[in-house]
Amino acid sequence: MAITDSISRLTAYYRRHGFWATIRRAGVSVRRTLSSTRMVVFYCDLAKQPTAPLNTPSSLKMERLRSYSELTPQNFQEIINVWNPKLAHRSIRERFAQGATLWLIKSEDKLAGYSWTLRGRTIAPYYFLLGEDDVQLFDFYVIPKFRGRAILWFLVAHILHNLKDEGAARVFGDVAEWNQASLSFYRMTPFRRLGLARSFTIRGRTFTQWVESETGQQAPKGGVVRRDGAPTMARPHEQ
Repeated sequence: MAITDSISRLTAYYRRHGFWATIRRAGVSVRRTLSSTRMVVFYCDLAKQPTAPLNTPSSLKMERLRSYSELTPQNFQEIINVWNPKLAHRSIRERFAQGATLWLIKSEDKLAGYSWTLRGRTIAPYYFLLGEDDVQLFDFYVIPKFRGRAILWFLVAHILHNLKDEGAARVFGDVAEWNQASLSFYRMTPFRRLGLARSFTIRGRTFTQWVESETGQQAPKGGVVRRDGAPTMARPHEQ
């Protein structure tokens, strides 16, 4: 992330929470950056998932948005106010422009959470190229007052069911090694751990190092991977 974006996010946090809360937040961010840059990568093989519709509580409703114009002003404000409104607004427009889908879950008609998916490629340089029937799941979030109600579980289950019906093959997601809450969530889903990796991009080329394979064994160091949208069915340990 660019330094200017980090400063902008920190400034927005300061306006909401004050000086001392911002200092603590900055300290946490620095510790996370210094202690771990590794990401745990997960995948879900949709061919192995049940085809029966999910038994979702009647109080929960799902919405699928494929364009910026479908997002209501109220939901838009709720989403961008989660972090930095200016950066969030720009991010939402960019994601829709790249073909990403926004999935909303509502409880009693109130926004409870959301997640994004993108099929055939990734929203940013990734650890390997996705196939044309592969999907990236990213940036899921549950509104604080709705946490503890399995909101995210129902949303992701709904997403997986719909993607399977549409012929998608696999879904990939990743989470920072320090993020225990998200790691715990993935363990309660059909996703399986693929490996532990770190990556960085230099002049448009992404270098990936796989620390562990899906079997827990030491994986060889990754090489250069391209991000050009090619429908390559590459697997991480084949890089």
